[in-house]
Amino acid sequence: MDTSVSGKSHRMLFFNTLAFTICFAVWTFNGVMITFLVDNGVYNFTSIQIGWLLGIPILTGSIFRLPLGMLTDKYGGKWIFLSLLVFCAIPMYMFSMADSFTEFVFCSLGFGMAGTGFAIGIANTSVWYPKQWQGRALGIFGVGNAGAALTTLLAPTILNKLTHGNAIENWRVLPQIYAASLIVMAILFFLFTENKKHSIQGRTTKQLLQPLKSIRVWRFGLYYFVVFGFFVAISQWLVPYFVNVYAASLVTAGLLASIFSLPSGLIRALGGWLSDKFGGRAVMKWVFIISVITAILLSIPRMEIFSPGKSVMAAKKGIVTFVSDSLIKVDSKEYAVIVRKQTTENMSDDAVLILPTKQVWQIPMVKVGDIVVKKQILAKGETKIYFQANMWIFVILVFIIGIIWGIGKAGVYKLIPDYFPNEIGVVGGMVGVIGGLGGFFGPIIFGYLLEWSGLWTSCWIFLLILSVICLWWMTKVVKRLTQNAAPEVANDFEHK
Repeated sequence: MDTSVSGKSHRMLFFNTLAFTICFAVWTFNGVMITFLVDNGVYNFTSIQIGWLLGIPILTGSIFRLPLGMLTDKYGGKWIFLSLLVFCAIPMYMFSMADSFTEFVFCSLGFGMAGTGFAIGIANTSVWYPKQWQGRALGIFGVGNAGAALTTLLAPTILNKLTHGNAIENWRVLPQIYAASLIVMAILFFLFTENKKHSIQGRTTKQLLQPLKSIRVWRFGLYYFVVFGFFVAISQWLVPYFVNVYAASLVTAGLLASIFSLPSGLIRALGGWLSDKFGGRAVMKWVFIISVITAILLSIPRMEIFSPGKSVMAAKKGIVTFVSDSLIKVDSKEYAVIVRKQTTENMSDDAVLILPTKQVWQIPMVKVGDIVVKKQILAKGETKIYFQANMWIFVILVFIIGIIWGIGKAGVYKLIPDYFPNEIGVVGGMVGVIGGLGGFFGPIIFGYLLEWSGLWTSCWIFLLILSVICLWWMTKVVKRLTQNAAPEVANDFEHK
């Protein structure tokens, strides 16, 4: 351990991470709450309205990251974080009194500010650690992303207990519990943390914003748009996904969704260590390669495809003398007919079918006494291709992409202090804004894609396209840098 890292630094890291975890749980609250209200018929929101309600908290939590990151640099993290926790408790409590789409929108806009806890915490953590500790410290802080898993794990069970029997209106207690948790966290933050500012004295707002002219900031933002923004979007979208695609209960859907969000949050600390050891760019390259491969596999929907198959044709002219499901006779010549043995309706969903399954059968098209000519169809061929998209295989793939995005989140924030050591709050805030907008636009885009295509897997197709773009841009930049750099620094370009 570096001697410049004190116990005070670790204490600040602990409380920043804890506060961020609570904020993240609040930020993704609508993923479970809105699904519950719609699934139980309390409100009849459309898929597009659901997408907006899932995305709106992410909007405010994203667009205000930059100004709050700048305020943290200027005034220190303690008072900014404390104010945020108290402020968000108010609209979260008011959510318990909402009774229309509009009221839900306004409350969601308010408590969505909890998402700015990321920019505050990043700046308030980095100021306590030296450069060689930045990747690990910010990676550990990023474990607070697991707050999404707290919501998907605990909220459905709490809702079930609150609304047992006919007490459906008791759902309103849950936002009150969340509001109370914000107040408790604010008290702890007030009692056990200290304030420390970045060295930005004498610098104007224009000077602070100067790094935003760099294309590198926006490139980092695109990376974060995928690995963080769509982590937030998918964390919420998976709950209705499992309910609708696999007919899972809300509790089961929440549990399965946490398999994506919980490891992704916890693994971020490992991502920080890997980024310190191998470099942020090397880590991000593999993140996008694996993301592309996994998104391809997730893009294949559950499907049943019917197609004409091989038919039975008469070898010569004659009269049909016998017809059954398995045999046709024309004069004395026999023609075997393939019988349909099993339908997908009889297939057990408990069976794990990894690859598509093909069924072929033939249907007699003639009857006894018919006169047929040579090459006339006696039995029409049918082919049915069935792909199960087994839920447990889907869960494994979701787990993999969650893990790799968790590592990627740390990788991006390792790059920021490397290139912008004195503007972490501003650049981190801007990258957080762009990334958070992925969490806002994600559910909305998913809702429109679902409405247009009818495919729940359309969200993975969209993510595949974005991952390919990120991988292409990164590869292009690294190639240009290594070609233009001196031989002794070319290798460094590939890893920084």
